[in-house]
Amino acid sequence: MLGLSTDQAREQLVRQGPNLLPRVRPVPRWRRVAAEFTHFFALMLWVAAALAFVAGMPELGVAVLVVVVVNGLFSYAQEARAEHAAATLRALLPSQVLAVRDGRPVKIHVSELVAGDAVLLAAGDRVPADVRFVRTNSCTVDESMLSGESEPVAKGPEDTGFGGTFLANGDAEALVIATGGRTRLADIAALTTQTKPPPSPLNRELRRIVRVIALVALALGGLFFLVSLLTGTSWRDAFLFAIGVSVALIPEGLLPTVTLSLAMGAQRMAGRNALVRHLQAVETLGSTTFICTDKTGTLTQNRMSAVELWTPQGSVAVEGTGYEPMAELDGSPAAVAAGRRLARAARAASRGRIVQREQGWAAEGDPMEAALDALAHRMSGGAAPVEERVSVRWAFDAVRRRESVVVDGELLLKGAPEGVLPLCADGTDEAGIEDAHRALADLAARGLRVLAVARRGLPPGAVPERPEEAEARLELLGLVGLHDPPRPSVPEALAKARGAGIKVAMVTGDHPATAAAIAREIGLQEPGGLVLEGHGLPADDQVLGALLDRDGVVVSRVSPEQKLRVARCLQQRGHVLAMTGDGVNDGPALQEADIGVAMGASGTDVAREAADLVLLDDDFATIITAVEQGRATYANIRRFLTYHLTDNVAELTPFVIWALSGGSFPLALGVLQILFLDIGTDLLPALALGSEPPGKRVLNRPPERRHLMDGALMRRVFGVLGPVEALFEMAGFTMLLWLAGWRPGGGLPGPEVLAAASGTAFTVVVLAQLANAFACRSETVPPWQLGWRSNPLLLWAVGAELLALAAFLFVEPIARMLGQAPPTLPGLLVALLAIPGLLAADYAYKSVRHRRSAAAGRQAAAGPR
Repeated sequence: MLGLSTDQAREQLVRQGPNLLPRVRPVPRWRRVAAEFTHFFALMLWVAAALAFVAGMPELGVAVLVVVVVNGLFSYAQEARAEHAAATLRALLPSQVLAVRDGRPVKIHVSELVAGDAVLLAAGDRVPADVRFVRTNSCTVDESMLSGESEPVAKGPEDTGFGGTFLANGDAEALVIATGGRTRLADIAALTTQTKPPPSPLNRELRRIVRVIALVALALGGLFFLVSLLTGTSWRDAFLFAIGVSVALIPEGLLPTVTLSLAMGAQRMAGRNALVRHLQAVETLGSTTFICTDKTGTLTQNRMSAVELWTPQGSVAVEGTGYEPMAELDGSPAAVAAGRRLARAARAASRGRIVQREQGWAAEGDPMEAALDALAHRMSGGAAPVEERVSVRWAFDAVRRRESVVVDGELLLKGAPEGVLPLCADGTDEAGIEDAHRALADLAARGLRVLAVARRGLPPGAVPERPEEAEARLELLGLVGLHDPPRPSVPEALAKARGAGIKVAMVTGDHPATAAAIAREIGLQEPGGLVLEGHGLPADDQVLGALLDRDGVVVSRVSPEQKLRVARCLQQRGHVLAMTGDGVNDGPALQEADIGVAMGASGTDVAREAADLVLLDDDFATIITAVEQGRATYANIRRFLTYHLTDNVAELTPFVIWALSGGSFPLALGVLQILFLDIGTDLLPALALGSEPPGKRVLNRPPERRHLMDGALMRRVFGVLGPVEALFEMAGFTMLLWLAGWRPGGGLPGPEVLAAASGTAFTVVVLAQLANAFACRSETVPPWQLGWRSNPLLLWAVGAELLALAAFLFVEPIARMLGQAPPTLPGLLVALLAIPGLLAADYAYKSVRHRRSAAAGRQAAAGPR
């Protein structure tokens, strides 16, 4: 037998090295750190710092440099953390290969392969290294990743296969001839890693926001510079004001907060059995409007059990538990005898087997084929069936819909009834075929997956080379009805999907009656719902899209091409589509969908490579959980934007009043104070908002398809939260000046009074932002209805914010540098009143908005009069 011994493989591994592609030399750490200090925002701040030093303002220069350094280091830390999380997720799905070691098949990690190893490959497997095929069986290989050709390439003995390609059909035994850096794939690996994917919709949206805010900041800075000069201010002071305005509007923490929010969303999904392969997919999930899901393993438990046999001699009911080899049989002696022949043939044409483990009997290989092995045990009274000596095997493929083997001059075949029954017309009497069709309809209507089993005695001599020549004039042995129980979590998950405005369709290769029965059982479809078959789909894409665009539709007997067409038709109708799949043929549809969802427990490498999301438990309910987290992440980004822009309004207001007064009204806040507000007090609460868990009603509304900065957000920021915060800020500042005897038009008060008044304004903004952090937790619900402790990170962030405020006010060197002093008792009272004042204004806004939404809903429900 081909292959190496364990000792030989170990020696070769030492000489050749692991079967891993050479790592592309990573970007040096210093360059990655430098990149965080040279983007658009950073360059603008570097220039500002340089001009501050030139103008003789070292404090301002140092403060701006602190902004650049803190932001750069934080962004780098988040990027590194995201890369580490991605590497961890990839490690959870190690690539395994079936190799022949010491004369027997064993599963090993792909990195342990060496030249000279023999490997066993089946449809859906990735070729683990460059190989020479020794034995092939209906073997075709998808080499599109190397050649660009979409059609699979037929492979025979002595042909070469390349690492990284996939077996599309059949099975094969191959000899490894090159590994790691010696493979053809290694030659092009460097080129592929240099290609960057296009920016995601979220990235484009963030860039739009960043550039708009930056341009507004620069424009307003230039405007205030000119206004300052016109009012007689020295160019040095005018420049100070211009820098202050620009810095006040720059969202320094936007990008790191978004990265953190996406990373935490991906981490939470991983904890709930959903592995995100691309961080941007977290946000896209929240926009999903349509889910096309498989049936087997996703809506059902993928624990097949043969529960009923139909044979020309009668039916047999099989009552067993799981994959246990013992069961009770209910049927006539003739039917049971015929059932044994059927079970023997079905098992011979299968490779899945049942094995006894510590926790009981389990499936090894395909669950359906393992169920057929269990059936053969049960029909033999629990005894292990004799292993048949298969001389030829024609593997299952999506076109033939059947698999056949040759055993001692006899052809044994199993497959989908529509792929088998037509071949029995010349080998079985017409009445028998009609009886089989009636039995098929009955079994399928009860939600059973049905297989047809047949045989043919081959004439002496050579076996036909092509399966089509051998698979003719078959004798029908009977039908097998297999039951795959639905997952208990699916009905509730479907209800959540409907509540979230998401339509769900079942797209499956099963018989239409079987698919419809399962759809009714899980609550996906009412009796009489729409059931389509792949071969009967309308030729016109618009007509097909209109048929599919409804909840609960079932599409059965679909081919890979039809599944891909279904995805495109739904996308053409404006849907954000999530498509599930587990097989090699699902790859194109998974890539086409906005969110490709692969099965982690039972899926092939092809499906996982094409997917954006991998379900470790293969459960449909996990998709809805992922959608929930995706919506929460989108909402978190809007929370941070609302929080930060509100602060911008309060920071900008003193400069606007100063400019409108022609410089006669003192500045409530200086540039250094604004910088300390942005970095010293605002950053941690903003990050805490980025980690807000999903709200209870996040799935109780349709998907949100809007810009992050839309009209609703702007109205709330610039119409309510920002003005209220600015009003308390200027009220506290003005009140302290007034109590000290200052009047508009008079000379500036003394430095002590100005320092206390400025400290009051600073304190008002910090405390108002404290309240704003809780208000921003929801766009519709006041914070006391959410629970003050439901986001522990926010409590820690607020505590740190208060400690920072105390340090900035009472640590004399810092306070003197900022030009402020602790507020007096009246000033502190105004600052404290800012907390309930902002919360009350936000509550009033939310109440008015809720009443308007309710009134609009009632009016829409009533219809035109």
